[in-house]
Amino acid sequence: MNYIDSYLLFLKTEKKLGKITIESYKLDLEDFICFIEKQIIEITRDDIVKYLSYLRGKISVRSVNRHISSLKGFYNYLLEDGYINNSPLEDISVLKVPRTLPKYLTISEVDKLLNFPLNTPYDYRNKAMIEVMYATGLRVSELVSLEYSNVDFVNSIIRVTGKGKKTRLIPIGEIACYYLNLYITEYRNKLLNKESYNELFLNNHGKPITRQGFNYILENIKMSTDIDKDITPHILRHSFATHLLEGGADLRSIQEMLGHENISTTNIYTEVVDDVLRENYDIYHPRAREE
Repeated sequence: MNYIDSYLLFLKTEKKLGKITIESYKLDLEDFICFIEKQIIEITRDDIVKYLSYLRGKISVRSVNRHISSLKGFYNYLLEDGYINNSPLEDISVLKVPRTLPKYLTISEVDKLLNFPLNTPYDYRNKAMIEVMYATGLRVSELVSLEYSNVDFVNSIIRVTGKGKKTRLIPIGEIACYYLNLYITEYRNKLLNKESYNELFLNNHGKPITRQGFNYILENIKMSTDIDKDITPHILRHSFATHLLEGGADLRSIQEMLGHENISTTNIYTEVVDDVLRENYDIYHPRAREE
């Protein structure tokens, strides 16, 4: 545990990692120590393999890979500082992650989701948020941090600072623009309490809405529909990308709007669209199947 404490301090002071990331490393390493119940210097490759087999029965492949990454980082630190001569993880590789296609809503399901009554300032706020998210593919963290200065109503563009502090410009459609402008000009001030904030979207207490708050709103609106699917902010983001690609949008443009660093990340949506096209072909082409 002394080694672990030293490593966590290294991550904080030298690597400048965030508090949540360091806490994740700590939990992974403590879980490993509880399983092994030996002195760290005695741990062998067989111990690592047994531990990973144990994890495979409890958690997902992605989570197992996170544990492997935590252990590799820790043992590399021990090697570099001379605490050990070799690492039991030297030839341990991350597991292959099964490729799963993104879940998304159909266009008719998006229409159902957005077709809720507008009676209160909160309804107009919710309408603006969901319209903007579907129109731009924003991450929920980007949505809740939007400020008035980020929106160019004249040119119908939103400026977003995403992962890695990278700024991108995203077009926003007429419908989303209309409801966002309506919320700002007619209803936002009604949500303000004593304090003022730069963030556009405010909660029921007049403070900036949180990611958890938006998730709660989205779930409540979904429950008022007959949509038999999970609906999350990320599913709205997937729906944005899938519908653009179905409509013929260029993959590079979608990559830029989503803020993906690599085109390979965006490329998965082509598989979704291929599946949709294949299903439509099987259903509607008169000679798709042998009678």
